Parts: sequence; structure tokens; C-alpha cells
Amino acid sequence: MSKLKLACIIDDDPIFIFGLKKVMNSVEFSEEIMIFKNGEDALHGLIDLKNEPETLPEVILLDLSMPVMDGWQFLDEFTKVKIEKKITIYIVSSSIDPMDYERAKSYNDIQNYIIKPVQTEDLKSILKIFKSTYEA
Repeated sequence: MSKLKLACIIDDDPIFIFGLKKVMNSVEFSEEIMIFKNGEDALHGLIDLKNEPETLPEVILLDLSMPVMDGWQFLDEFTKVKIEKKITIYIVSSSIDPMDYERAKSYNDIQNYIIKPVQTEDLKSILKIFKSTYEA
């Protein structure tokens, strides 16, 4: 299974990011990893790259609970941006609130909702879905 070119983590927890990067590397998830500490930084950073699709991530792993701009606010703004490249978003959250899960379903750009901590099998599943959907 080949890896993604670029994945993006949007999360404010440095310990979670450290662990997720380790798991991502263990399954050869992506060649590069782009990291943003909050939704606002991610929104501005991704908008700045929108005219260069090859510099945009193929997959975003998005936390919901962050300072400055949370995951929901990021989604509300990011889905308004016209981007040529298809970017698949996965919510990665410690929230088990059924309302969060249902709200996530209301966004067309969200592929799935993953409960933290992210497991090796979660990432392998993302790779498998991505490869079968976008490289078929």
C-alpha cells in the first residue's frame, strides 16, 4: 500500500501530535506531515496554498476542541473556500458526544469520525479508502 504525499494534522495537543506522527510513520501513512495548532492557523495556511494544489494535503486529521478557532469553526469557514484539489477530512476527537458525531455527518467533506487515540488500523483504513477511491 503506497503512502499519501501530504497529510495535515490540525490539533493543539503536542503530546497527541507526537504520538500520531509516530503511528503515521509506523504505517508509512504519508511522505510529509503538515501541522497546525488551531483552526485559524490552518485556515489561513491552507488558503495561502489553494492556488498551488500540489502543496495541499490529501487528508486532514482535524481535532474539534482547540483554542482560537475550533474544528467546527474551521469546517464552517474552510468549506466556503473554493479549492480545486479534493481534500478528505477526518474528525479526530476525544469527544464521544453523539451530537458531535451527528453534526459531523452534516458536512459533505468529512469522511469519518475517529475517536482518539488514533490506532494503526484507523490509519491503514484511511489509506485503503483513499487509494481505492482516488486512485481507482
